[in-house]
Amino acid sequence: MSHGSRAMPWIVPLLWGLVGLAFVASGWQPFDRGTWVLEVTPVVIAAPLLWALRRRCPFTPMLLGLIAVHCLVLIYGGAYSYARVPLGFWLKALLGTERNPYDRIGHLAQGLVPALVAREVLIQRGVSAGRRLIGFLSVCVAMAISAWYELIEWAAALALGQGANEFLGSQGDIWDTQSDMFCAFIGALLALALFARWQDRQIAREPRWQLARPSP
Repeated sequence: MSHGSRAMPWIVPLLWGLVGLAFVASGWQPFDRGTWVLEVTPVVIAAPLLWALRRRCPFTPMLLGLIAVHCLVLIYGGAYSYARVPLGFWLKALLGTERNPYDRIGHLAQGLVPALVAREVLIQRGVSAGRRLIGFLSVCVAMAISAWYELIEWAAALALGQGANEFLGSQGDIWDTQSDMFCAFIGALLALALFARWQDRQIAREPRWQLARPSP
């Protein structure tokens, strides 16, 4: 296996190709154009940023793949609006929930992926902290992002009034904000439990994923 194939397994460019196709397809006739714009904005920001920083701050294939999956979650939710996603209705029937739970998947990803991004950046930058402290800081970053997202939703509600209902997707749940943040917290914990060691192995495998450490 060549160096290049180890650095970028075929699944990663395939996922990002799907992101591009899904983005175009979702924007063709979304349920609500304004909601679609709001929901896919993180994708529009993240994809060019990752490309621009690919040499200065290269991420592992595992993380790039998970970011792509997160983008697909956002795009799918934006196309239908989260409260109307077909997969969510299937889960609602399967789990017997009172609401379409697809937005919970989005908030799990909102905790899981940012936690791994923060963890990888901290390790790449040579932060002098133990494994547990880096994990704690990664969870804190994920929760900060979750809190800011909820503030953005609040600002949208104030600015747009009833027009923000599709974006908020609270479905009448008065504890929606707290539930969203709790899902992000669970996602961040799952990131450390399920992916941290895999991430460590990939970082150790390739020198370029350790290149950004500052000089003493």
